[in-house]
Amino acid sequence: MRCPYCGENRDKVVDSRTSKEGAATRRRRECLDCGHRFTTYEYVEQIELAIIKKDLRREPFERQKLVSGISSSCVKRPVSVETIEDIVDRVQHRIEQDPRGEIESIKVGELVMDELAKVDQIAYIRFASVYRNFRTTEEFISQVSELVR
Repeated sequence: MRCPYCGENRDKVVDSRTSKEGAATRRRRECLDCGHRFTTYEYVEQIELAIIKKDLRREPFERQKLVSGISSSCVKRPVSVETIEDIVDRVQHRIEQDPRGEIESIKVGELVMDELAKVDQIAYIRFASVYRNFRTTEEFISQVSELVR
């Protein structure tokens, strides 16, 4: 590891511990040339996640797009930012479970709807109405009736 102070790459690890809820290893290092200490973080290399759109195009997974879509469904609803982040974490975790590293956008929408149905039924209906692209009131009423059951 190159020292940020003198540029040499001879150092020793002074302390090591897990960080960021187990997602990283924090290492405290000491440069053997200049003696300065610095911190590095080690992460597991993540595979690039892809979303397969309806027209079969592939797009990189963008967490912020998911947060934005869910947030817009939760406007003026008693759903906290932390709850939205938790939903996104669970959905992202499910996407990462696919060994191919890609998932159909339809499945992502279904995962989000499953999570929203547990949290807030109005937010669920809002998300479903955009996601399923209801064209008639009958489709909308059918979805609400299914939720009530």
